[in-house]
Amino acid sequence: MSASLPILGCFVLGLLLARFGLVPALLLEHDPTLPALWLLMALVGLSLGADRRLMEILRSLRPRILLLPLGTTVGTFAGCALVSIFLVYSLADCLAVGAGFAYYSLSSVFITQYRGEELGTVALLANIFRELFTLIFTPALARLMGAPAPIMCGGASTMDTTLPGITRAAGTLWTFPSIVHAMILDFSVPFWVTLFCSL
Repeated sequence: MSASLPILGCFVLGLLLARFGLVPALLLEHDPTLPALWLLMALVGLSLGADRRLMEILRSLRPRILLLPLGTTVGTFAGCALVSIFLVYSLADCLAVGAGFAYYSLSSVFITQYRGEELGTVALLANIFRELFTLIFTPALARLMGAPAPIMCGGASTMDTTLPGITRAAGTLWTFPSIVHAMILDFSVPFWVTLFCSL
């Protein structure tokens, strides 16, 4: 959980700086989110490309392991569709937020670009809270609902921040499926978010 707190702290700091008028005028005149998104995508590509385990993981991929990200995707979208009934946001907006799969840094920038700052902020908070929930409740989820539950709950975070907790609660047998699960969701986030934002 300590890895998520600095990110949440940066978000709160940004809110406070903007609220008290301490943001440099250059940032207000020129929207920096699109260049930041390009840099983020390049860094994600570098990170994946530099990971020596990537080819090993891809070579040992079995079709059955794809059920985890499929279950996460279907469950997330079903939950978003249900929640949209009670919210002021449209079904497409709720699906776009859910399609972040806890990959808040990428999805919130995309959503801000397409749908504005309000929904981008909702996406950031919803996906941060999804990761925090997984970090806190992984042991209970694994005990009550089985090892796949915290993996599906963690979304795209299951190859980094939530992986140690999942490995401890579910066993090392689930390390590899967690990493593959997150990699597939990572690649799907830009596709799903842009699809729902364009509806």
